[in-house]
Amino acid sequence: MFLQNRKKMVLLLGATIVTALMTQSFNYTQQQQERKLQNIKVFPSTMTYREVDHAMDQFKAALGVKCNFCHAPDKDNPRRMDMPSDANPMKNVAREMLRMTMEMNEKYMASIKHPESDTTQIQHITCNTCHRGATKPFGQPLVAPGPGGGGQKPAAPAAK
Repeated sequence: MFLQNRKKMVLLLGATIVTALMTQSFNYTQQQQERKLQNIKVFPSTMTYREVDHAMDQFKAALGVKCNFCHAPDKDNPRRMDMPSDANPMKNVAREMLRMTMEMNEKYMASIKHPESDTTQIQHITCNTCHRGATKPFGQPLVAPGPGGGGQKPAAPAAK
């Protein structure tokens, strides 16, 4: 009799675990779908929350920063970020940098054919191209040629 009850108990426990996992999975999927993007000005409106979050992770790695570098703290809970807020001026700087990067990729990089492929998407500019893990880009900007046709050469890097 104990053996029969034990089998029923194990079966009941297994069914309970499966039900709990399915319920948890459903709730997680529903929560992910409910996240709405707000105050998106540069990214395409078709991007999902997950895609934007992935792009933000790439920005953080390229600049070696955390979310609070561009996002302002929440007024009610300063330990959380108010992602839609424009209170932090660095957010607009990031938007301009993103526009610049997208423009360079569309105008210039898209026309470069990769020698081993028909695609032009192999080479493209990212935040990391210039920042390389630092908040300020590396290197000196090139100076456009003056009226006489001769431009200035970039300054030599400072000796350390």
